[in-house]
Amino acid sequence: MKTQCPSSLLFRLVSWSLLPMVAAAWTGAAAPSRTVLVEAEQFAQRGGWVVDPQFMDVMGSPFLLAHGLGTPVADATTLVEFPVAGQYRVLVRTRDWVATWKAPGAPGRFQVILNGRPLETVFGTEGAEWHWQDGGTVRLPAGPVAVALRDLTGFEGRCDALLFTTDLELAPPNQDPALAAFRRELLGHPAQPEAGGRFDFVVAGGGMAGTCAAIAAARLGLRTALVQDRPVLGGNNSSEVRVWLQGARNEEPYPRVGDIVAELEPARRAHYGPENTAELYEDEKKLAVARAETNLTLFLEHRVVGAVTNQQRISAVIAQEVVSGRRLRIDARWFADCTGDGALGALAGADFDLTPTGRMGPCNLWNVKETPAPVSFPRCPWALDLSDKPFPGRGKPHPDPLKLGGWYWESGFDHDPITKLEYVRDWNFRAMYGAWDALKNVDRVLPNHKLNWCAHILGKRESRRLLGDVVLTKQDLESGRSFPDACVPTGWKIDLHLPDPRYEKGFEGDAFISRATFGSYPQPFWIPYRCLYSRNVANLFMAGRDVSVTHEALGAVRVMRTGGCMGEVVGMAASLCRQHQTDPRAIYERYLSDLRDRLRRGVGRQSGVELPYVNQGEPAPKPAS
Repeated sequence: MKTQCPSSLLFRLVSWSLLPMVAAAWTGAAAPSRTVLVEAEQFAQRGGWVVDPQFMDVMGSPFLLAHGLGTPVADATTLVEFPVAGQYRVLVRTRDWVATWKAPGAPGRFQVILNGRPLETVFGTEGAEWHWQDGGTVRLPAGPVAVALRDLTGFEGRCDALLFTTDLELAPPNQDPALAAFRRELLGHPAQPEAGGRFDFVVAGGGMAGTCAAIAAARLGLRTALVQDRPVLGGNNSSEVRVWLQGARNEEPYPRVGDIVAELEPARRAHYGPENTAELYEDEKKLAVARAETNLTLFLEHRVVGAVTNQQRISAVIAQEVVSGRRLRIDARWFADCTGDGALGALAGADFDLTPTGRMGPCNLWNVKETPAPVSFPRCPWALDLSDKPFPGRGKPHPDPLKLGGWYWESGFDHDPITKLEYVRDWNFRAMYGAWDALKNVDRVLPNHKLNWCAHILGKRESRRLLGDVVLTKQDLESGRSFPDACVPTGWKIDLHLPDPRYEKGFEGDAFISRATFGSYPQPFWIPYRCLYSRNVANLFMAGRDVSVTHEALGAVRVMRTGGCMGEVVGMAASLCRQHQTDPRAIYERYLSDLRDRLRRGVGRQSGVELPYVNQGEPAPKPAS
């Protein structure tokens, strides 16, 4: 039977029953007081607000986002237990997300409603940075109080946490590590992570690469943990991001490499526009394939935030549950970084490269839909001013709705892909809203169309690249270089993105439309195994966008079928590490013939190939409570 993390189940039972949250006193205050912290992501009913975990590496916590595309979302609601009646000061951790650019209008406005009555303060109206906005004081009774977040605009309001304190002079910390310690004390979490279980193999990141790596390793007998910070698997190929698979699989001389990718691959695919719907990505099928593996434990909605290392080896990862904030220590002998950002590798001190400027940027795909009647849209003075600017899809009098929100709506080429990620995502939002404002209110076209969908999770292309014993180059691809450890087929041109000069004027350094440049090479090219493990962290594999390639070579290997095949190979190699009680480098140096044998056999179930290595012993352990 598939095991699950008990803490996730416990929180869901609590939230579904609308039980009040537990209050705790903050002992760091100068005088005895009562302080209650409410993390926004822990609201029992989120209404139309969504949990946004993708910036936790910078701010330490997820937050709730009112992603309404210009229509206010339904209230998020919960009950909060107050220990004593009294006068409470209210502080809300939030920000005016367009203040970064000194833009007017504060579009992310929202209210806090207590027992049906809104506070006078409107939140999300000040400060470019995350901070505790003062909401004044209010008298509250002891016992349960109904708390709601009410979105006023539908334009990306955000709330991290609410603080209620009888200490009217309390100044809560705003930056980690003090803020993290403050959260833990008020939430009653231990200072040290709790035991999350011991495994053979831990995979960080549940995109196509990580999911394939975890399934392959589990099928080959390794007790495997897959840590994924979202509720679905597939990464960019999920209902949250909606990018279809590209690249090669099942190619000679190893036609079984790609069998797991084929099992997970959606039956249908859409292109841009309103037909790119959530169900096409078959989230439940991916989860079902993973849950069918008795050796595999899924840590969904957990994010790897730390690594325990010793003498250039990882001994454990620290995973933070997105909703509860609870931290687990998950121990293993071998690890794989399939985060795309090289997050685990960076935490563990792995060598990596990061192209300083001119990187490929992330997208937030979006589309519009025709409706039976006219639909208005408000002016957006805080969005990018595109009233007199060209952009794909704009044309008078005949705009092309299918060119709105495609892959080329891309930004962040020269911004740090970790520390500036929220900036980049919000710039994508401002471009979308500015374009739609220009079409609806300046050009006065598409009267019956409305914004239909936009991903709030970024679809990323390029970040850190962890360095292995081989760093694959563009010259390797173009020359058709043959490697003795060739193991993963490519099937995509050298596809690199830069700002499109036709749309860059006025946005130099912050372009939001890209163009692709394509370079050819003999296909399929076979990526060497030595690109799939770290050169200086002895027990760390990698698969996906963060493998050992140059910026130019990444253009050919970054697509998801290729990443999934990398994951399969990593899972096979990890099983050989256990069989021979060794580390990834030794598989190349001493056991390459064994790896080739496994590449020929594959680990797919649909192919009918026998899986002789599958462990028939005990299943993976349940995580500790």
